[in-house]
Amino acid sequence: MNYEEYLAKNRLPHLWCPGCGNGITLKALLLALAEMGLKREEVLLATGIGCSGRAGEYVNFHSFQGTHGRTLAFATGINLARPELKIICLMGDGDCAAIGAGHFLHAARRNIDLTALVINNFNYGMTGGQFSPLTPAGSLTSTSHSGKVEGIMDLCRLAETAGANYVARTTVFHAPELKNFILEAIAKKGFSFVEVLSPCPTYYGRYNKIGGPVKLMEWLKNNTVPLKKFEQMEKEDKGRLFWRGKLADRNARDFFTAYLEQERGGRNQ
Repeated sequence: MNYEEYLAKNRLPHLWCPGCGNGITLKALLLALAEMGLKREEVLLATGIGCSGRAGEYVNFHSFQGTHGRTLAFATGINLARPELKIICLMGDGDCAAIGAGHFLHAARRNIDLTALVINNFNYGMTGGQFSPLTPAGSLTSTSHSGKVEGIMDLCRLAETAGANYVARTTVFHAPELKNFILEAIAKKGFSFVEVLSPCPTYYGRYNKIGGPVKLMEWLKNNTVPLKKFEQMEKEDKGRLFWRGKLADRNARDFFTAYLEQERGGRNQ
């Protein structure tokens, strides 16, 4: 299938800022769906609030937009009601790591059969460039003019520890890898999580004097290290580098399968 079959072309051009990575992420998702040959009626895209939340307007298949931070909660209900659907949740750092952090942990713990994609642009891009739980310490934002004091939250490590079946991280610069990780995540039964490091030239790049879209893509390239190499580096050498790669790939029972097995066992007693 052609990825354009999943795209609502009549809604283009999109409203994302020039240089934003949301469009690259959406295309990677649509390419993965096309490679898997999934029918449009077999897929649902759930989004929340924020820049990434507008992605549902540009797809030509089932979509759902929930309130801020509740994307995974709604998607859990959709999975239990329609377990045959391939559910992809596309969220931002606020939706998943701040107000939605509790739902994120419990969706991973329950191993809900869905794919969670978080676009991490290191700040709240839609509301003025404030810092988020995923903003690196020392970063300049509209709410940290002297540099962010708080440490960063590593959603990948949280997802892996909580029990997610699949966990990976990459960047929009590494587009082929991004598409492959999304494809593997959708194909995996259970909770899958992919963090996508993405540029925000409007706020993060400008506040931190990194530069425009091209410079930000170079920054992503130069500040990410393959996971195995990252783990072998000395602590002082890691600095503000990010690892990218696959952190978890396992096959624990998803929640719906475990629930059905328990129900059948109870009825047979």
